[in-house]
Amino acid sequence: MVSIVSVAKVAGVSNKTVSRVINGEPYVTEETRERVERAIRDLGYVPNMAARQIRSSRSNTFGIIADYVSTTPYSVDIVRGIQDWANVNGKTILMANTGGAFEQEIKIWRMFQSHRIDGVLYITMYHRIIDPETGDVSIPTVMINCRPQTSELLPSIEPDDYQGAQDLTRYLLERGHRKIGYIRLNPILLGAELRLDAFRKTAGDFGLAESDLTIRLGMEGPVGAEKNYVFAAATEMLQQKDRPTAIMSGNDEMAIQIYIAAMALGLRIPEDVSIVGFDDFRTVSLALKPELTTAALPYYDLGLEGAELLNSVVAGSKARPSSRVMPCKLVERTSVCSL
Repeated sequence: MVSIVSVAKVAGVSNKTVSRVINGEPYVTEETRERVERAIRDLGYVPNMAARQIRSSRSNTFGIIADYVSTTPYSVDIVRGIQDWANVNGKTILMANTGGAFEQEIKIWRMFQSHRIDGVLYITMYHRIIDPETGDVSIPTVMINCRPQTSELLPSIEPDDYQGAQDLTRYLLERGHRKIGYIRLNPILLGAELRLDAFRKTAGDFGLAESDLTIRLGMEGPVGAEKNYVFAAATEMLQQKDRPTAIMSGNDEMAIQIYIAAMALGLRIPEDVSIVGFDDFRTVSLALKPELTTAALPYYDLGLEGAELLNSVVAGSKARPSSRVMPCKLVERTSVCSL
């Protein structure tokens, strides 16, 4: 087995210098660092992480606790952002999926504690308010795509659903639409309420009355087992004598059913009705024809920034825990026309 002594001999440096390079410590010139890293690659040296952990009070490992994120195509980018940050910063990631079961979550916290995890990134698939089921375990934690209800000690980083819906509403209004429909996401989701509030407020700021807006419930019930009313709501909305010229969808997946309802009634998109979504779930937004104008959830950046925030917390940052929001960028495609 290749040892640190072998690496030092090939690189022509001391054992301590090799250790500093491996641990990312300062006081090593760039030329020396490159020479040591070249020796590590040539010899195939693999650091003994267990030994490093014994010598240090830190494991250099972050844990991820997620509900359904790792199995959901459009939110797995959060994990990708975390992993990319970890690769650049020499961290190891240990991930566990709860499947939404709080008993499993408590077991995971205890397992992370036994592995001396430095910090935890607590992620939810849907933007919501939730308190982690930590049991008696205390580990530095940053919440991603969610925020705590009672704990003031946990910083969080979330998408700005309100801003995203505000920009989409303004986009329709600036293109002359004054009769606008809105099909709501499940009301138990925080993002759903923020998006609806932004829609109503922005429309009102442009002088629209409630009678100019047609709002229908698209989904309700337990997450993952919702009752779906989107197609029926869209069909009823589009059969009105004074039908909306544009419809905002709670998310991109719901927009599929709005497209189908419009086409079933012989309506053209966007000539007869404009449609916008939310999320930028590209399997949907790019597959629909015409392609869907939407607001993109910044999943990758949530993961990247969340990992950086956790790193500062673990390092002893004195910054007051707070909730950060990241903008949802409007993505203009061809599902909207100007009147």
